[in-house]
Amino acid sequence: MERGCCVFAGLLVFLGLWALSAADPVKFMDCGSKSGNLTMVDITACPSLPCQLHKGKTYGVNVTFISLTTSKTSKAVVHGILSGIPLPFHLPNDDGCKSGIQCPIRVGQKYNYINSLEIKEEYPSVKLVVKWQLQDDKDRDIFCWEIPIEISS
Repeated sequence: MERGCCVFAGLLVFLGLWALSAADPVKFMDCGSKSGNLTMVDITACPSLPCQLHKGKTYGVNVTFISLTTSKTSKAVVHGILSGIPLPFHLPNDDGCKSGIQCPIRVGQKYNYINSLEIKEEYPSVKLVVKWQLQDDKDRDIFCWEIPIEISS
């Protein structure tokens, strides 16, 4: 009986991992990627737009791109755009070289930028657009993408 239980538990783990790997990336809008070719944006628990993000939770962000430039550094800049007004969003770690990217960044290399987005309890419940940029050492956008989100309790 115990062996059957373990096989069942293993099957559930496998199916859960398969479901995660079968998730569709987010449909994003490229907002001016100049120094990179943005290929995929994936946000955990965002199967459709607008992404439903809940206060008190943290969401993983994984961006795949191919660099069209060389850069010794990279810096993430994030804004919430509300009624056309960009409001800065603080990231605890804005250094792209400490977010899955091995610097220096080289032309033609494929990279996965990995970070997280914390939705704090004090944020208002609101619909807005998130604009996420990764800039090179000359402040040019390696990538820039936007997606609509809805923050709720």
